[in-house]
Amino acid sequence: MEFSLFVLVFLEWQRVLADVCNGRFERLGSVSECMFLLQISFVIRDEKEFMHRGCVNTLQYDENLGRLYSAGADSIIRQWKAPPEGEVMSSAKILPDNKFTGQSKEIKNDADLQIAQELHLQSMEHHTDWVNDIVLCCGGRNLISASSDTSVKVWNTQKGFCMSTLRTHRDYVRSLAYARDVEMVASGGLDKLLYLWDIGTLTKLTALNNTVTTSSLTGNKESIYSLAMNPSGTVLISGSTEKVLRVYDPRTYQKVMKLKGHTDNVRAIIINRDGTECVSASSDGTVKLWSIGEQCCISSLRCHSEGVWALETDSRFSTFYSGGRDKRVFRMRRSDFQSAELLFVDEAPVQRLKLTNHDQPKSVWVATTHSSIKRWSLPKESLIYTQNDDSIELTTCVEEPEVVVPGGASIRKYAILNDKRRVVTKDSNNEVAIYDVLKGKKVCDYGDRPMEQVVKENYKDVFVSSWFTIDLKCGFLQVVLDESDFFAAWVSAKDSGFTERSSDSKMNYGGMLLRALFQRWPKTLKDTDMEWATHVMYSLPDHTPVILSEGNGRPVFRFVIRDAAHEVEANMLSEQTPKWILNVIENNELPKLNKIPFWLAPHSSMGVKVPKKERYTATETLQIRDLMDYISKKVLNTPGFGGLPLTDNKSFAQFFAGSMHNKIEERRVEIYCHDQKLEPTVDLRTVKYDLWKQEAEIMLHFKLVKISYLSIKVASPYGFEKLKLGMEANGLAMIGRVELGANFAVWLW
Repeated sequence: MEFSLFVLVFLEWQRVLADVCNGRFERLGSVSECMFLLQISFVIRDEKEFMHRGCVNTLQYDENLGRLYSAGADSIIRQWKAPPEGEVMSSAKILPDNKFTGQSKEIKNDADLQIAQELHLQSMEHHTDWVNDIVLCCGGRNLISASSDTSVKVWNTQKGFCMSTLRTHRDYVRSLAYARDVEMVASGGLDKLLYLWDIGTLTKLTALNNTVTTSSLTGNKESIYSLAMNPSGTVLISGSTEKVLRVYDPRTYQKVMKLKGHTDNVRAIIINRDGTECVSASSDGTVKLWSIGEQCCISSLRCHSEGVWALETDSRFSTFYSGGRDKRVFRMRRSDFQSAELLFVDEAPVQRLKLTNHDQPKSVWVATTHSSIKRWSLPKESLIYTQNDDSIELTTCVEEPEVVVPGGASIRKYAILNDKRRVVTKDSNNEVAIYDVLKGKKVCDYGDRPMEQVVKENYKDVFVSSWFTIDLKCGFLQVVLDESDFFAAWVSAKDSGFTERSSDSKMNYGGMLLRALFQRWPKTLKDTDMEWATHVMYSLPDHTPVILSEGNGRPVFRFVIRDAAHEVEANMLSEQTPKWILNVIENNELPKLNKIPFWLAPHSSMGVKVPKKERYTATETLQIRDLMDYISKKVLNTPGFGGLPLTDNKSFAQFFAGSMHNKIEERRVEIYCHDQKLEPTVDLRTVKYDLWKQEAEIMLHFKLVKISYLSIKVASPYGFEKLKLGMEANGLAMIGRVELGANFAVWLW
């Protein structure tokens, strides 16, 4: 049954198109979707990412221009200049030493970067999650991409910008199929939906004409992982976790048949030109040749020891190539589908194969679960491995790839330090580093040191509430901020390392970061208008991508910090940004500080016959020194308490003021939790979560430091003054400055 719907395709405004050519901005969603907008995130990365930072999922090759396109886990589509056939290029060839340790490892990294920069032509960025498939169309002028961010995008390959975004899918889009003769593409994904798109219509969309009609082909009962369509667009085949191949006629939108035989997920399909035969590869480890007309399996071959994930064929549909989880790449012929020849073994599971010339194949590009891309030469003759003869030892025809496009390391592990500002990471090369979330960049490299040791060395005796989470799906450090806990991190200026202000000044990490993310947006208040709590201490790098998304992670809007100042982006931000963010960056409205109840009572060593405990409530950032000051002023000097005053000399008492007074009270009063003495700089939040660690309200005890007295007489030209000086039991401490007349003073300690 045919099913059609109208899809709103979100485009760049005409005034932005020229700027978009530089890959700077794209709108991903509609105003109506913003009611579900709950998250904001940003990616910490370099401005120019020349190498892939994770597995490479898909490849396309332009035979006319010698251009290779690749995409994968890091969300970026890259275009490469392919070296001529037969040319050797890799860091392993440049550097003869295969054991890279110490300084030689750094040399190899430099060589890899040099090769990547030489081959890299441009990057196409706007996806926010894995790119699972791409197809070149319109003679190489355009490219279609499918992503786990649930979108399908249309690109201009010459200028490298996204022309439109299709958001019909509700889950990961896993596969695309292209009919070259009729310029039609199909998309399928984990939502079990299969759509047909007319590429001519997609590439002609404008800001005024921004709707397109698509058709959905029904019948799939499970997630779609593979698609294939013949050049004339008369046969479309889908493979899924249902373990069957469903065959459709795109002209009538009807399901024609279902081919059964696989026992696991169908991961790859190729089809001949007239749509009469196809080859499928499955996670069950088999490659099957099918007759579509007879609706049966012609032959089945099991040459791989594990699942088969990739297939490729020449233009005559006479020779097939397969790769998979076992890292092996085989070649098999249509005329003898009972045997296969082992061409080479890669260093990682093979995800995609792409011939450089389909008429006369001489080499093949290989994408794997590693971040590098390799080109292997194809031999004319090789040893034959027959599936029924297990006694034959497999021998590879090619030992080394001729070209290696180097890949970079992806972050695999992380630990948020207890200051809730720095993050320790470990990448796929076992390199450990520290990132500062407020600065939006890496601040320290530790090499291959143990991650646990680095975490321990950077521990701080402070408790800060969690206010962000980390996502490593793209191989970068992506900081995710949610409305529910974004403003939870209130810290003192001292604990946050900002010595420009009083140590008692309170700062909110979430508010500070929001203002930094939107610092280029004209509506953001300037620092002179803002309270210290959200003052921008650091500017995030201008190239930082910022993503507004729904609570389920589905992106709605993506921009780069530097572009928020432009009129169009500013207008879209006004339209898309949720209220909880606007309240901070426009109105400086922050949630109130959390309050913590606690009990206060004299310590048992005070000897109070009937100790009385009192219940108090204070903000979580209250420092113990403030509580010491309160006890000294309001409790110890209360008549009948039994405490001793600091001094009975009235003239001396008047010299205590400000910070000096606080220091004196810190020496006079001690506060304990679980019989552990608390430092004056510790706050209530740290006491509750690091020391008290109970659901019940905090119980604190205080006691007076024992003081002895020393009487002194100070002489001056203007007379004498007798003073009684307090001494702590463990020694003298400077407690004040006495001025006697205009020209004479003495420090007391």
